[in-house]
Amino acid sequence: MHGACRHLVILLLAEAVLCAAALRFQDVLSNGRTSPVTYHKKIQGWSSDQNNWNEKLYPFWEENDPRWKDCWKGGKVAVKLVSDSPALAGSNVTFVVTLQFPKCQKEDNDGNIIYQRNCTPDSPAAQDQYVYNWTEWIDNCSWENCTSNHSHNIFPDGRPFPHHPGWRRKNFVYLFHTFGQYYETIGRSSAIFSVNTANITLGKHTMAVSIYRRGQHSSYVPIARASTTYVVTDKIPIFVSMSQKHDRNISDSIFIKDSPITFDVKIHDPSYYLNNSAISYKWNFGDGSGLFVESSATTSHTFALQGNFTLNLTVQAIIPVPCKPVTPTPSLPTPTVMTEAFSNSGSSATTETTEDNPDGGCHIYRYGYYTAGITIVEGILEVNIIQMTSIQMTESQAENPLVDFVVTCQGSLPTDVCTAVSDPTCQVSQGMVCDPIIVTDECLLTIRRAFDEPGTYCINITLGDDTSQALASALISVNGGSSSATTKGVFIFLGLLAVFGTIGAFVLYKRYKQYKPIERSAGQAENQERLSGYVSNFRAFFFPKSTERNPLLKSKPAIV
Repeated sequence: MHGACRHLVILLLAEAVLCAAALRFQDVLSNGRTSPVTYHKKIQGWSSDQNNWNEKLYPFWEENDPRWKDCWKGGKVAVKLVSDSPALAGSNVTFVVTLQFPKCQKEDNDGNIIYQRNCTPDSPAAQDQYVYNWTEWIDNCSWENCTSNHSHNIFPDGRPFPHHPGWRRKNFVYLFHTFGQYYETIGRSSAIFSVNTANITLGKHTMAVSIYRRGQHSSYVPIARASTTYVVTDKIPIFVSMSQKHDRNISDSIFIKDSPITFDVKIHDPSYYLNNSAISYKWNFGDGSGLFVESSATTSHTFALQGNFTLNLTVQAIIPVPCKPVTPTPSLPTPTVMTEAFSNSGSSATTETTEDNPDGGCHIYRYGYYTAGITIVEGILEVNIIQMTSIQMTESQAENPLVDFVVTCQGSLPTDVCTAVSDPTCQVSQGMVCDPIIVTDECLLTIRRAFDEPGTYCINITLGDDTSQALASALISVNGGSSSATTKGVFIFLGLLAVFGTIGAFVLYKRYKQYKPIERSAGQAENQERLSGYVSNFRAFFFPKSTERNPLLKSKPAIV
């Protein structure tokens, strides 16, 4: 009897030793993190990392193991793991993992790896290739034999591979690990998956991935590991872009007085979690104008004073959710049940309510906050071409036709000017000149422009200072430069804007022509025919939002 007891104790001790020595998912997938991660809620579709790991089928190598050098023919496989974090609690966060093979290697449509022999940087595309067909076993067996052999078509925890269409040509095993749990799948050279964050605590977490490839003798070989951080938050991730028609530098947070600023709110919600939510935007622009509540993500505001201002935005989302069972309590005076969970910030609260409203149901309230400081200054608001005059030249002086443009502006005084010339469609650039100017009192200046030859041109004149710029445009017909020459100018009207919408290409044009700001001289012979007309400021059309903020004026001015 005593011998039997001793034998039983020995067996139990041996089993305990084996269990203690068994490799677990946490040991393999923790990427060197020794402290275990405890979790309170299970992620749907994931398993505990305390499960045993099949080390015989999926060997585990430490970081400094020399076998890593030979795990892939032709070099080292790099892996890139990214996510669309941050994620609002309750939404999905998506991860994308991509394998980057060594040079001159690629994956074909059948999942095979193509090796280019004698590959060099200048090697032609069509050259001798070697195909590593590691799915050859598929063609050498029937469906029954291939699918019934579960000894190697299984994950490290013993679960069989899912038999989706094309599963046999997915030669990589991806093992993801986060929050004390793991997820396993098969794929090709890339994989994408999403995780619902309802059961993940708020804060920053690490997602790790280990990738194995099919090896010989019905086993798998580790080829790469990677990790990335992701954030789960109870605050709506938002970003606000600000734009203004005459603003010269969109990134300096300096804007112009008496000109509307457009505020465009972007909510980061890649999984469309807030699609069915009621969203409102509460603005305080910090200038004493009060609070504004908008239902649109885009609004505008005009500052009437100069100075520094702090704007604040609160975004509220009312999210419909399934109602939880409520146990009636006699002490409650109303049928409304409310549960509040406050974040550490104190100013943000997540409120889940069961409300007696017309549409019924329950809602969660989420909030997002944005604050920014901006500076409002005086700026150039408008530019007008009030006169165009052809300069009469003698026969000996005649070179290129010359035209004087008299320009005025409203707002602050300009410090530089650009003139851009293009074809009559305002699409093909023929030259641009930029120079500094000094205007001490009234914004009134004359700009002389030389043209290569007679013809019809589209001309754009831009005045700017450190923070703003404005543009005026005209269509002009230039004749020869002799004494009999005349200049006929036709100003652009609103109906021409649809044709002349791409003048922004001038910003990229690098060749400058010379022109000279002048004062009118009594001894100068001028053509007495002067043309005046209406001029419209068309900068908003010629320089759309995507290019309007790019400074037209070059850092190195042309020679005056």
